[in-house]
Amino acid sequence: MSTSSIASVAASSRLTVIALVAFAAITPMALLVAPALAAQLGAELGVGPSQIGTYFFVENGAFSAASLLGLFWLGRVNVHVVGIIALAVFVIGNLATALLLSDYATLLLLRAFTGFGGGTLMVLSMVSAQDADNPERVFGYWVVGQLVAGAIGLAVLPHLFAGFGLKSFYFVLAILTLLLAPLYKGFRAPAASKPAGPRSAPSSRFVLLAILAVTAILAFYIAIGGVWTFASMAAEQADLQPAGIGNILATATLFGIAGALIASFLGGRVARRLMLLLGYAILVLSVVALALLKDGLGYIAAICAFKFAWTFVLPFIIAEVASRDPSGRLVASTTMIIGTGLSLGPLFAGTMLDAAWSLQSVFVAAAACGLLSFACLLLSPRANP
Repeated sequence: MSTSSIASVAASSRLTVIALVAFAAITPMALLVAPALAAQLGAELGVGPSQIGTYFFVENGAFSAASLLGLFWLGRVNVHVVGIIALAVFVIGNLATALLLSDYATLLLLRAFTGFGGGTLMVLSMVSAQDADNPERVFGYWVVGQLVAGAIGLAVLPHLFAGFGLKSFYFVLAILTLLLAPLYKGFRAPAASKPAGPRSAPSSRFVLLAILAVTAILAFYIAIGGVWTFASMAAEQADLQPAGIGNILATATLFGIAGALIASFLGGRVARRLMLLLGYAILVLSVVALALLKDGLGYIAAICAFKFAWTFVLPFIIAEVASRDPSGRLVASTTMIIGTGLSLGPLFAGTMLDAAWSLQSVFVAAAACGLLSFACLLLSPRANP
């Protein structure tokens, strides 16, 4: 390969990484700023915990629907064409939400439409990273991008909401997406999506792998979604002042950035099993601490540890699933699983709270989901080559 060809490939790889980091940060913004958004939904629209949970269920559920459609177009339609369509849907949906925000039912309909576009962009980001030489490092960058966006959002949104209300969030999303739109050229189809002749029926080993891997990722995100969405409520119960909660959550997100960066650095250098054990242990202990500690300092320490563990262990989880299935089929469906977990977590937590569960009991249930996720990942076999 000539020097110019090598330079061209390197530039293409850099653009791909930039694109997947950028779009993976902007499309799930509702989850990344869930505590601030949940509080504003309650204050401005007068909705309760179960309705807030339903909001996140609808928006994140549309991510899953987009992933299902991705199984059809991947390998059949040019990824750049899909990217342009998805960008248009995401921008139009956010603008429509800001302009037509009038009642709760309309909001849910518009967020379902918008989430479908965002979910498609997330699918493109995930599959573009699938063939990376060091998946832990790339997925670590993927998480860092989300955390930087989340930290900025949590710090800025309370002030934005105070001045302009809920609609400002959706206007900002639309504008940012328009500015990032040229990066769609960095999307690329993974080798696993290219037609390779007839395939044999899935083996029993692969079926078991799929069930356990899906359960591991699903349980992980149910726990994450339920805890993070109601993190502001936990802060209020710890007698922290509302004005400072946004700054505390933004600080916790900085710990999350550190966790993802450390995962990127350690990827390929340290045994993955050991990192999974460490990450899950910190995650479960931090959620239990959120449930049991009642003072402000205890809450701050627990939420920072929770955010660190979440983002530290996630790249290792995805890389572990990818390593167990060389065909890439599970990684291609990861966005669907993540979207489902992010939908169910807030819905389950909100429903439990409305059913008179204490927030502490909800968090203990989330910790149990974390343990289930770790057990399923450890027990999952490797697929047959």
